[in-house]
Amino acid sequence: MHLKDALSSAVDRLTAAQVGSPRMNAELLLMFTLSCDRAYLFAHPERELTVEEQTRYEEALAQRARGVPAQYITGHQEFWGMDFIVSPAVLIPRPETEHIVEAVLELTNGGRSSSPGGPAHMVDVGTGSGCIAIALAKEFPQAVIHATDISAAALEIAHANAARHQLESRIHFHQADLLQGLNPGSFDFVISNPPYVGESEEDQVQLEVRKFEPRNAVFAGPTGLEVIERLIPQAQAALKPGSWLIIEISRTIADGVKHLLSGWKQLQITNDLQSIPRIAAAQRS
Repeated sequence: MHLKDALSSAVDRLTAAQVGSPRMNAELLLMFTLSCDRAYLFAHPERELTVEEQTRYEEALAQRARGVPAQYITGHQEFWGMDFIVSPAVLIPRPETEHIVEAVLELTNGGRSSSPGGPAHMVDVGTGSGCIAIALAKEFPQAVIHATDISAAALEIAHANAARHQLESRIHFHQADLLQGLNPGSFDFVISNPPYVGESEEDQVQLEVRKFEPRNAVFAGPTGLEVIERLIPQAQAALKPGSWLIIEISRTIADGVKHLLSGWKQLQITNDLQSIPRIAAAQRS
């Protein structure tokens, strides 16, 4: 089968399976199958696929048609301009989470971080794939960075990603429930993309997220605030005075988060590119 015919057939198949962006998915999975880039697909429409390539492409398409996210099929996702390994053990990094890294950059460049005498100490709580911690390690070469996750399987992925980007010596990984076991009063930034979806919102969550991404990384409990309610007092204890907590949120929980952080200073809610409240930042008094 010619490459262009395989691609056309794949688009039809994914369209019939009601997969969003069927052409993009068909191209992505063919690039994965052939270990090539998009330019190659367009430059070689008459290239014959081998039987083995056709079989592998068919397997990938079957998974995608069943709802398996493309990132779990390819094992990769980009974040902050870097390539990350992902598996069903970790949440797939999303573009809106990059706003967390931007918030840290903004606060440090604005001269408002509380690290006048040495490198900043940061901790990424619920690190998952390690994408936030690794992006921060890249942006802050002098910073001391810690990352926690309750899942041993997630930490394996995070370790692998740190090693791939040659940052494993920069990040201290801990298997822990939130900030359990970390030294109090030692951090300039506590950063987290915690589970924040309420079980009452389950019907509004994409089916492939509900079916395939780790449930405990998506859903926090009935309201969506349950993990953040536990994180805030732990962050209060872990942060130095005048230091910052930065967390990813959603529109549903924005008012609840504001209430929970009412005793903190300089509370800021930042919207994402879709004008949805996405980042809450607050300074410990």
